[in-house]
Amino acid sequence: MKMENIVKQIQLVALVIILVSTVIAFGQEMYQMILVQRVTLADLLLLFLYLEVLAMVRVFWESQSIQITLPLFIAITALARFIILQGKSLNPEILLYEAGAIVLIALAIVILRFRNSSLIGLNKKK
Repeated sequence: MKMENIVKQIQLVALVIILVSTVIAFGQEMYQMILVQRVTLADLLLLFLYLEVLAMVRVFWESQSIQITLPLFIAITALARFIILQGKSLNPEILLYEAGAIVLIALAIVILRFRNSSLIGLNKKK
């Protein structure tokens, strides 16, 4: 068996582990919300994180590669959740840094989305 095939099989096994773990975590979060009979914005953002991870698994399974935008979406959602969970107890200066991180990640997504567009001219050859 070639090294490339071995690495591909390891990737697929790891992907299945990530998929199963994400589904279990999603189920645990739903169970916890049912137990406490309350749904908060932080809970919803966590469910969105799980959904994005599942989407990333699907995309990787289909194409054997991943676009950088999916992890960036996950990072934005995770930062937003962190700010919501810690917002009231954090120093406003720290919140400013986190908001700046979200803006930078969002800017990166916009640039990546339009990098081959004639709107910003990155695809033009001189």
